[in-house]
Amino acid sequence: MARPAVGAALRRCAECGGYEYSGAPACSVCRELVDSIVEDAWSAFLLQWDAGGDQEAVLAEMVTAEPDRHDWRVVDAALDRLVCSDCGGRLGRGPVDCAACSLAHGFRYAAIETDRPGVPPGNEHAVRVNVSVVRRPQGISENEVLVRRLILPVVLVGLLPTTEAAQRVSALIKRSSPEGRARLIEQAIEDMFSSR
Repeated sequence: MARPAVGAALRRCAECGGYEYSGAPACSVCRELVDSIVEDAWSAFLLQWDAGGDQEAVLAEMVTAEPDRHDWRVVDAALDRLVCSDCGGRLGRGPVDCAACSLAHGFRYAAIETDRPGVPPGNEHAVRVNVSVVRRPQGISENEVLVRRLILPVVLVGLLPTTEAAQRVSALIKRSSPEGRARLIEQAIEDMFSSR
């Protein structure tokens, strides 16, 4: 399940009806698509190192010890393979009050972000932040999670919202009812996508 190509058309998810990726974490199909962004990079990393299953934990420890030397997707996947000594969950994805997970979550942002050819500078950072929020929504406001998950398909195909577009979405959030918020934001995203 490779992530969409730069310039690809947005596609609807058969399970949730939103654009693919945008239904995560609630939609299992979209959640699997988001996780595959990280898992595909980890699989390629294992092949590059010619590492087997019994070596994954050691490799994950090495990656998390030097996150600034690895692609962000590899770092995120490595964290998923380690158990937090404090909360017992996946390292970096535990509850907000878990100090070890919060520390690991912060270190993930030292990893390398490389923009793909044909995208505006900063697109990979936008992909990474949106993926991170969708995969670890705890401690993030409901509105922020909503925007991040709905904008994820757009940045995955290579777009980067302008400051003005982000301000429009922020204004929509502030003036819309909770019931209509997702629909209004999705419409703003569709308008942004169609005007490219």
